[in-house]
Amino acid sequence: MLQRKAFTLVEVLLVIIIVGILAAIVIPRIFYNADLARKEACRANQSAINAQAELWYLNTGSWPSPDLSDIFASDDYFPEGTITCPVYASDPTAHSESYVLGANHRVDATKHPY
Repeated sequence: MLQRKAFTLVEVLLVIIIVGILAAIVIPRIFYNADLARKEACRANQSAINAQAELWYLNTGSWPSPDLSDIFASDDYFPEGTITCPVYASDPTAHSESYVLGANHRVDATKHPY
């Protein structure tokens, strides 16, 4: 008689169950960490914009426009162009994609509370 080497149904089901449990643990953590990274990038963008707005004020004697169109158009401050909030790209319920300056000449925290 031929003896065939193969996995039994129980072994296959056990492996599938273990892989499913591991996936249930790992996948939410990946998405949660990605969301945290986007929020941290948004905060870093806010800090960079605030620093460049202060530099703009020191160099020109006036604050940049609230929509930041003048400072984003200048290669001296943001050579890569307009910066947008990465949270907005992944979450359509996020407040705003574009950064704007508030009355205190800082990024408006009500539109980007991350």
